[in-house]
Amino acid sequence: MGKLTVFALRAVIVALLAGSVFVQAVMVPLLARDLGGSGEGVADLPRIPILLIVVLGFVCAEIVLVCVWRLVTMVRRRTVFSYSAFRYVDLVTGAFTGAALLLWALGAVLAPGEAVAPGIVLLIGGAGLAVLGVALIVLVLRMLLAQAVARDIEASQMQAELDEVI
Repeated sequence: MGKLTVFALRAVIVALLAGSVFVQAVMVPLLARDLGGSGEGVADLPRIPILLIVVLGFVCAEIVLVCVWRLVTMVRRRTVFSYSAFRYVDLVTGAFTGAALLLWALGAVLAPGEAVAPGIVLLIGGAGLAVLGVALIVLVLRMLLAQAVARDIEASQMQAELDEVI
């Protein structure tokens, strides 16, 4: 992976992390105020569960960003084909799975009553399914990483044997 690519990816990760912190610090309190307002239908929504789901969703995104940062660092150091990479891949899978569960929980919280249209709840459920699909893709990539690590270890052993013969 080239230096420019790593720099660009890290710049994007930093921007996304900064945006996430901004949303948690500024936008979530504004959302809390709006949910507490006297707007028709909005006052019927459960305020605390919605805010908790939103904040935990951003935490899931932040976990993914930090793990990708660590994996990119491992790629630059040429240590990504090791067992230590599995920890970060597993965290990414868990974060995406958690995000899918949070989306479904948000849909369940918004479903009762007339405040939110059923189509919106259905879209949230579909988004949860899409996020779960991403978690499954990462799981498949983890299996590929496991095969690559096994091949790397096998190649190292064969190289050591060859060095002994020579």
